[in-house]
Amino acid sequence: MSHDEINRLAAERPDFAAIAAWIPKGATVLDLGCGDGSLLRYLKETRSVKGYGVEINDLDIVSCLVNGVNVIQNDLDSGLADFEDNAFDFVILSQTLQATRHTEALVKEMLRVGREGIVSFPNFGHWLNRAQIMAGRMPVSRTLPYQWYDTPNVHLCTLHDFEAFCRRCAVDITARSVMMGEREIKLLPNLLGNTAVYRFQSGI
Repeated sequence: MSHDEINRLAAERPDFAAIAAWIPKGATVLDLGCGDGSLLRYLKETRSVKGYGVEINDLDIVSCLVNGVNVIQNDLDSGLADFEDNAFDFVILSQTLQATRHTEALVKEMLRVGREGIVSFPNFGHWLNRAQIMAGRMPVSRTLPYQWYDTPNVHLCTLHDFEAFCRRCAVDITARSVMMGEREIKLLPNLLGNTAVYRFQSGI
């Protein structure tokens, strides 16, 4: 991957750089719902990680192979029984959390299979989403590009929702990055940030 390709990916997916900043070089990674393998490829180039992707879509499986990414075809909602306890340093769920049906069970499985978990998701609490709801419409934006009738998203949430979920499930949040585009948001993040990235571990 060239330097230009790395910069292009970072611009298109600002959560990639935020995720990479938390991962030490040479770490082992499992990327759930990995799509075409872009994140794993990015982490291989920037952090020299080793690992696998998990994906169900046939076309994305082919793209992973083209990208040189090790991929396993599996449905995330069926669990991670194929993987042993603590098999990876990090288990990542990037822009996929909102499309999972059994979220609590999957997060618990992430922390069984990996020593730490990382998720990124679109923040439903962003002011633009709130404004569209106030206008009587379901939000459509860069981070939520689907219409209500064709969206794969089943569990949209805000930063406050996710943090309450973690407290209820005995999950300790160890780091958070909230962004608007490539800019990190520190002031009023639940209102002004459109993408959230969390790092967490088991609190049990």
